[in-house]
Amino acid sequence: MKNRFQKKHIQFLILGIFVVLDIFIWVAAVRADRRGELTVAFLDVGQGDAIYIEAPNGNQMLIDGGPAANVLLRDLSHVMPFYDHSIDLVLATHPDQDHVGGLPAVLERMNVSGVVTTENSAKTGAYSAFEKIIQQKNIRHVLAKRGERFILDDGVVFEIIFPDHNVRGWETNMGSIVAKLSYGSESFLFTGDSPQPIEKYLVAKDGGALHANILKLGHHGSKTSSSREFLSAVNPDEAIISAGLNNRYGHPHKEVLDLLAALKIPSVSTIDHGTIVFKTDGDQTEME
Repeated sequence: MKNRFQKKHIQFLILGIFVVLDIFIWVAAVRADRRGELTVAFLDVGQGDAIYIEAPNGNQMLIDGGPAANVLLRDLSHVMPFYDHSIDLVLATHPDQDHVGGLPAVLERMNVSGVVTTENSAKTGAYSAFEKIIQQKNIRHVLAKRGERFILDDGVVFEIIFPDHNVRGWETNMGSIVAKLSYGSESFLFTGDSPQPIEKYLVAKDGGALHANILKLGHHGSKTSSSREFLSAVNPDEAIISAGLNNRYGHPHKEVLDLLAALKIPSVSTIDHGTIVFKTDGDQTEME
């Protein structure tokens, strides 16, 4: 009886060792998979923005959170490892519902090291909840300023381009954060809902330095953004449209699609493609 018990105990012990080994092998394979590659995923959150970034070393960033928590958490589960419950940096481009609706749930359920916003705010339930959780969990809160750089990995730099001064009290879209992510010769430009007056201001200030391989079009492809001057300065290889199917605003607008065609800039939308994932090794960028 004693021998049978010992034998069974040894069998469970061996089984446990194999399970642990299998987990370590699986985790090692995942890490090896992403070695040297930067991932940028434009999540299919409907009529809104949410962009997940993972650097080659595993550091993670989330730009905006779409309009709803359940949709954002679902989409994050598709691009993040199931065992991962932390995000290093969360950035809210501006306080509108379609950009921050899902962020309170992310701060509540995940370990977030830092949050980036502007001085602008909104008296909405979602943004009030967002601000409250930042305070409750004592999360490091950084106010975006032009020239500020966040180093996600060796050679992976996220730089704030706008605002270049305090935007407290501004119309929310006008105060959107504009930022560039660079890795080697490859780059991504994120524009929030930044409208044409801000685009033209940035063209006057930065000109061709705005160039990026991948451009997230402002305001979901609305004609209030994506001016000819701005698109020509950025001159992207691909433009991304984050919008919801049959949305009530008619995004993306025909005027923007026609302009992209005239400038020979290919575009892809979350409406047609779902979540759009790019991977780059710093020399080449490919869409999955």
